Amino acid sequence: MNDIRDPGAPESPTESPEVEAVGVMSPAFVAQVVGAVGDGDKPFLWRTAKELHPADLADLLEHLPPEAFRKAIHLLGKDLPAEAVAELSDTARLEALHELTDAAVTAMIGHLDSDDASFLLSDLEEDRRARILTKVSATDRAAIESSLAFDEESAGRLMQRAFVAAPVFWTVGQAIDHMRSVAEDDLPETFFEIYIVDPAFRLQGSVPVSRLLRHGREKPLSEIMKETPVHVRPEMDQEEVAYIFRQYNLASAPVVDAAGRLTGMITIDDVVDVIQEEAEEDILALSGVNEAGVNQSVFSAVKARMPWLLLNLVTAFLGSLVVSLFAPVIEQVVALAFLMPVVAGLGGNAGSQSLAVAVRAIAERDLEGQLARRAVRREALTALVNGALIAGVAALIVLLWFQDYRLSLLILVAMAATFMWAGLVGILAPLTLKRLGQDPAVASSVFVLTTIDLMGFFVFLGLASATLL
Repeated sequence: MNDIRDPGAPESPTESPEVEAVGVMSPAFVAQVVGAVGDGDKPFLWRTAKELHPADLADLLEHLPPEAFRKAIHLLGKDLPAEAVAELSDTARLEALHELTDAAVTAMIGHLDSDDASFLLSDLEEDRRARILTKVSATDRAAIESSLAFDEESAGRLMQRAFVAAPVFWTVGQAIDHMRSVAEDDLPETFFEIYIVDPAFRLQGSVPVSRLLRHGREKPLSEIMKETPVHVRPEMDQEEVAYIFRQYNLASAPVVDAAGRLTGMITIDDVVDVIQEEAEEDILALSGVNEAGVNQSVFSAVKARMPWLLLNLVTAFLGSLVVSLFAPVIEQVVALAFLMPVVAGLGGNAGSQSLAVAVRAIAERDLEGQLARRAVRREALTALVNGALIAGVAALIVLLWFQDYRLSLLILVAMAATFMWAGLVGILAPLTLKRLGQDPAVASSVFVLTTIDLMGFFVFLGLASATLL
């Protein structure tokens, strides 16, 4: 448990506010900060911001009530660590940037790597962004403008322009002396490899820092360098970058242009954020939601969710329309009205399971080529076995309940057929959407559940009309 102490308070465990768990601030500490914000106690806020890790400071700010959050940002101003702003959630970060002056944002840009600086500036309006860029150094401005030229979710936005490169003819000693001689600000804050380039700055290989330190000064870099397993292009999608890092267990990766020249690097800390963002995006998309931040306003939440709810309303009426086609049989066999939700509900759950597995497998690149065909066969067999077992249990319950073997046989066949359809559509729908260039996580859910409902109602009531009347 990490202590988060008031810098001006005595060193007493009983008086020291603390983090109860990772990223969870103690209520007493949050209340203390809210009080300090209300009193306009800038020295206390400044000391707290200096003592806390940027990620913990971002968590603390997001725990504050909205009014206290805005006032805290305003009071801290230039003293607010840039890294903490970058750690804020999307909604909170936008609000923080709105409260900060141009001078404060400009000062922050100078303390961030080019990728993080681009990340912050991309949230600003174009005119404000242009004003701020005129106030930063020419080197930083060129790096940021180059990053902003790429798509938002591309490798070009993730890469840092600061990296360590050495000529292929250098020795270990020359590389170390070079890193010691340059200004600290000219080196990336975190790097794991030295990239080896030829006179045209084309990437030849890399030397991990750990390997560099194991060899004598006279050792040529060309003898200890290793080939990079993969080169990242700046226009590559960030999901592809995340897959490469996972596939090859990378801590960093070089970014090269079309001519093979080294232009930047991507480090694992940024890729971890991408993996988390993409996972959250897929989970939310499966539920028809595109944002779920605790600081999200009611208006933005309604705006994001309403289209999906309206679409679900349309699909619900489609299901009702199918049911209405079989009104005569339902009027004569009232028990069908009791059993319809059982068939559709269980089929929908089976389809959701298959869909979740398929979307995850697509994200992990586990449904390519022959693997896709194997997965379809597996889901079909799984649906067949599950459908037979569940349908058998359901048929027994119906037989004991209604004492009607025809109704029992009806639900047995209808549920087995619905399960089979649910298993197939749950995997075929996302695969088809992916092949059409659409996001499987976004579009699959409504389509899969709607078709399962329609199929369940149609098979169940259709068989009832054919056998019970």
